[in-house]
Amino acid sequence: MDRLTSDDQRCAMRDACGKKGFFGRELPCPYDGPPIEPDDSTRQVLLDVCGEEFTNGPSCCTKSQVETLGENFKLVEGLIASCPACRNNFRSFFCAFTCSPNQSSFLNVTSTQTTDSNQVAVESVDFFVGEDFAKGFYNSCKDVQYGASNGFAMEFIGGGAKNYTSFLKFLGDEKPTGSPIQVNFPRTTLPEEFTPLNPSPRNCSDNDLLSRCSCIDCPSVCPILPPVDEAPVCNIGLISCFSFILILAYSLAVLGFLIGLLVQTTIRRRRERRYERVALSTETGSLSSPRIHTRGLVGAGSLAQYMDEDSLQSTVQTDGRDLGRGASLLDPVETVQPRQYKLNNYLRRFFYKLGLASASSPWLTFACVFTVVGLLNIGWKRFEVETDPVRLWVSPTSESRLQKEYFDEHFGPFYRPQQIFITSSPASEEVAASNESLSLVDGSVQAVLSWSHLKYWSNVQAEIRELKSSPNGYTLDDVCFKPGLLEDACVVQSVLAWYGGNLDEYDEDTWVEHFETCASSPGDLSCLPDFQQPLPPHYILGGVPTDEEGTNKYLDAKAMVVTYVVSDSLDPEVQARALEWEEALKDYLVQLSEEAPKAAGLEISFSTGVSLEEEINKSTNMDVKIVVLSYLAMFLYVSLTLGSGSSGSDEESLGSALLTWARNFPRLFTRSGISSSSLSVDSRSVPRWLPRLPTSLFTGSKFTLGLFGISLVILSVSSSVGFFSACGVKVTLIIAEVIPFLVLAVGVDNVFILVHELDRQNILHGPNAAAPASFPPSGYGGASNGNNNYNTMSPANSHHRSPFDSSGADDIDVASMPLYFSAEERVARTLAKMGPSILLSTITETTAFALGALVPMPAVRNFALYAAGSVFLNAVLQVTVFVSAMLIDLKRLEANRIDCFPCIRLPTRIALMDAPPSGSGVVVVLLIFSGIFVASVIMMQYIELGLDQRLALPSDSYLVDYFNKMDEYLNVGPPVYFVVREANVEHRAGQRAICGRFTTCEEFSVASTLEAERQRSQYSYISEPSASWIDDFFMWLNPLNENCCRVRKDDPSVFCGPRDPSRRCQPCYQDKEPAWNVTLTGLPEDEEFVNYLKQWLSSSPSEDCPLAGKAAFGTAVAIDGQENKVSASHFRTFHSPLKNQADFINSFAAAHRVANDISERTGLDVFPYSLHYVFFDQYAHIIAITQEVLGLGLASVLIVTALLLGSWRTGTIVTAVVGLTVVTVMGVMAIWGIDLNAISLVNLVISLGIAVEFCAHVARAFMNAGSGLPVDHPAGQKERDERMWTALVDVGPSVLSGITFTKLIGMCVLALTRSRLLEIYYFRMWLTLIISGALHGLILLPVILSIAGGPGFPVSEADEEWMSNAIRNDYEYAPFLADDDSVASD
Repeated sequence: MDRLTSDDQRCAMRDACGKKGFFGRELPCPYDGPPIEPDDSTRQVLLDVCGEEFTNGPSCCTKSQVETLGENFKLVEGLIASCPACRNNFRSFFCAFTCSPNQSSFLNVTSTQTTDSNQVAVESVDFFVGEDFAKGFYNSCKDVQYGASNGFAMEFIGGGAKNYTSFLKFLGDEKPTGSPIQVNFPRTTLPEEFTPLNPSPRNCSDNDLLSRCSCIDCPSVCPILPPVDEAPVCNIGLISCFSFILILAYSLAVLGFLIGLLVQTTIRRRRERRYERVALSTETGSLSSPRIHTRGLVGAGSLAQYMDEDSLQSTVQTDGRDLGRGASLLDPVETVQPRQYKLNNYLRRFFYKLGLASASSPWLTFACVFTVVGLLNIGWKRFEVETDPVRLWVSPTSESRLQKEYFDEHFGPFYRPQQIFITSSPASEEVAASNESLSLVDGSVQAVLSWSHLKYWSNVQAEIRELKSSPNGYTLDDVCFKPGLLEDACVVQSVLAWYGGNLDEYDEDTWVEHFETCASSPGDLSCLPDFQQPLPPHYILGGVPTDEEGTNKYLDAKAMVVTYVVSDSLDPEVQARALEWEEALKDYLVQLSEEAPKAAGLEISFSTGVSLEEEINKSTNMDVKIVVLSYLAMFLYVSLTLGSGSSGSDEESLGSALLTWARNFPRLFTRSGISSSSLSVDSRSVPRWLPRLPTSLFTGSKFTLGLFGISLVILSVSSSVGFFSACGVKVTLIIAEVIPFLVLAVGVDNVFILVHELDRQNILHGPNAAAPASFPPSGYGGASNGNNNYNTMSPANSHHRSPFDSSGADDIDVASMPLYFSAEERVARTLAKMGPSILLSTITETTAFALGALVPMPAVRNFALYAAGSVFLNAVLQVTVFVSAMLIDLKRLEANRIDCFPCIRLPTRIALMDAPPSGSGVVVVLLIFSGIFVASVIMMQYIELGLDQRLALPSDSYLVDYFNKMDEYLNVGPPVYFVVREANVEHRAGQRAICGRFTTCEEFSVASTLEAERQRSQYSYISEPSASWIDDFFMWLNPLNENCCRVRKDDPSVFCGPRDPSRRCQPCYQDKEPAWNVTLTGLPEDEEFVNYLKQWLSSSPSEDCPLAGKAAFGTAVAIDGQENKVSASHFRTFHSPLKNQADFINSFAAAHRVANDISERTGLDVFPYSLHYVFFDQYAHIIAITQEVLGLGLASVLIVTALLLGSWRTGTIVTAVVGLTVVTVMGVMAIWGIDLNAISLVNLVISLGIAVEFCAHVARAFMNAGSGLPVDHPAGQKERDERMWTALVDVGPSVLSGITFTKLIGMCVLALTRSRLLEIYYFRMWLTLIISGALHGLILLPVILSIAGGPGFPVSEADEEWMSNAIRNDYEYAPFLADDDSVASD
């Protein structure tokens, strides 16, 4: 600094004049005189403390003052010694204040006081400091870090000051652990007689060794990290470019479609007008010659390949375009059928034989199948439910899972925090009125801090400390985490920790002053908690408002945050002890949360270590009732509606019978004028006292059969559970809740299809079928005759002579066909027709679900296995024992026995069977579904990842309020550890790769990179300084820290303990050669390094040596005792506050990016670990997993459907429609707030399976209704339309009632749940799935198949129902051999 001449040099104060009190510190004396030349001993002390600036000349301080100043410097040496600029500016500032010979030029004594020795001492002074020096001083220290607390030294030396004026004020304020006098720093106009202290400050970025600081303490010297690669974002207005392209393409497609339709319509109309003019001249000739139609075999067009070209052309031009559906189906000879699919024929024969065997020996079938099922259910002995979230949602081979296990093994499991949020109750206005310090914040929420609230909470904390668990009586002291500073010092983060854990030494008048002191300077010795680690205010206060200048108003905080840290361990005994005490704490806090609002006007929100799992299980137990009710509703619907089509007669319905009875009932009281003997009277019109109920109401019902079918669903699930339990696959809650839903959805429609097909067989071949006209009615009325016929009619014996084979008679017609078959034959024919369809859907669904086993998440993998097993077993049961049950039920029906009470038989009534019911819309359908597809793809871009854990809780759980308070008030993120494995830190190269505070550390070392990433927290999500153990360890060895690393003077190999006197000890590196320096030269390596490290890790920090490592780094370094080396270590820091699922996911990705960058630059093995990573690891891969599972599922659908349907064209269409269904579900997910996670991924796999169920039966029916016409045949379009109509009539009602209505009933009940998880991920998603599947499978698929479906295959045997269908539907050309008379008669 500039020095005045000796004549102008004067002092303002000098020497000490006593203390303010018995425990006070020495106060300086006012002294208005010249400075005094120090003696040699004083000069030496002055040089040691203040440096070379005081080599010559007088000073204004005494030796005792310099020694006191040196002792005070030692208190901050461990905090700021790592940054030479801050350290030297700090020393220069206070040395000038105390010893400068020009003291009076910048220091003015403004008041004095009398000490305990009756001497006059300085009470306050004005210290004039130049702005440049003040700013430089502050800037050089503001970023200096204190790794042990993951904070900054400014929190301790400057009270967390945010600018230089606040920094100077903190330094000058009189306080017990700070300045002994009040030092003011006036910012007003400087009096003329004073010259401010304004030497050139040292800058942390200067290149000289006395100034240069490392990146950790000086951001301006940090290396510039490469920019983070961000995915380019392309937007056009408010939508993405991709969405814009889709909308534009769809709009152009619609426009092109409309233009094409207009052109096509115009051309067609012109052709029609031209055709009408030609047709008028030929129509008269056709009328005069009714025999103009050539006699020929209907279906000739399908036999075109066997005819010459001319005949083909002639046939096509005349009759081919007008042939009706089923033209070739009537040809019974396989050799003349143009398209036969051998696999199809084989499957029909196989299922016919299986159905005939099951129907012929039902009880034997029951015995065999149920024996196998019983054996499968033995596996229930090994039944286990997996509830551990880690083992449930994280793959055993997951990188995060392995890293967690590594961390737990080397550093111990993460602590078990018990966290409490304390806020003012809205009803505590009276309390607010009685406490001046309790104010309203933001005009609504009351500040929580008041003397009464603190007193109340002080009593609560005392009770918690004495709380004993049951039955072993564990207390907090038995389970809490203790850093090791004091034997009984548990880590309890609370506002009361600033007061030493209780308020005994404070009152209503003094608590505020101490609170403000600790809030501004948590490192103040009077504010340190028992565990001796500073508590920054954002750890224990929430909702802190700020004033206009941005200063935090801690006294107006809305919430107090209290955290009890409980130790965790891999030792089951230690863990059980913690769980027992946490259970006791939970019970206590539950009771407290009920009492606190009335007792103190406080609201308590909390979570303990056992809370989450207990509340989730409670939610599951609550959901059981809703789920069971949903199942019962579906069961009832299936049982009641399954037999709705079985009567099939013109017998009155229940409603009609009641209406007739009501209409005829008054006639009981009137006299009839007509004799009953003179006229035949309809018995239904006869008045009765009671209604004449239809017999079908009692006999036609299939309640028992439906219940049996549902029981098979339950049995298949049970057998699947038993089998996989025996294989060691554990059950999860998802499996328990979802699998029955799933199997019921994909299994019940098979039941409907079989029952409805059997009803159709009964109509055509049952007892009420019309007898042949050329035979007596009794000819086919007996079972024996029926048995004689079913062999020749069966697909298994199609090589025998068919009833339709030529017999030499030209007049054979429908009247000569046998119609009645035995019950066994009808059941066998039912399975023969529908079995291949069931096989198609079963194989496709089983394969699609089984592919889910490729997902590494155990919950999804186990679900896939159980689902695949359940679906497969259910199909097996349906084609065996259910077929047998259908036979038994059919015989009951034909015997007119009452359903559910088969012992009761009703008299037979006469019943006549009713007959079955007989291009711009396509464009609209395609346009609508194309629009749905485009909209869904656009919305898929907005699907978010995550699963809010609040959804898994009951709506009235206390944890819901806790998580809400945590989001609102918790201002600190979770800790994150960057673990370095096998870095060889015993050697210099390894040390340079991880250190950050020494000049030879690598530019992108671990510590330097973490600091550089902290400075761009918007990308790294790192908000706090990292705790670099190696830097603190080497600083602990610095001999300037005399009270840190010490060894015996007489034996340097022995370390001194904290109680050993200084006269017997010396700093470890005091006489080392080379000496300790910032270049790392001479610092320990190899075995010496490990020995010093062990001592450092076992040393507890203290006021004299805050750098000791036991408290902050005791578990940060894992030393391999056998090889005597460091096997692993971690660098601790904190994430930014994470408020939502996106923050958690992004923090996971950012930490892994940082770790990968460090590994790539340093060659070290580095990985990040935080408590939530293991749960959010799935989101790093879930998009790829979703694509993989759905992609493989669609591929399996394509392969299986193409092979079993015999057409790649139809298989491709089915696969495309299934894909569109899933895409629609995903589009609605974004609209309805359904995030993508493991649960929704499971539901997407379900969507794939159920979409197949909607499509497979319809596609199969479409392919089997074929006439064999080629795709490009002129009559091909009409033929495909008719096939599609037949397919929808055959299986559409079964699919609609079997899946759509069944699941809608269940979903309506599920809407009553109080669980948000069930509502969002089951009700919403499954409702979307059902509606989307029904629309795509029953509307879009038929339309596309009718346009582009593959050529079908005719049935492999003659069946007179094709003829009867053709007759009923009035085709232009009747599909049988027409004679001239019949044509003429038409």
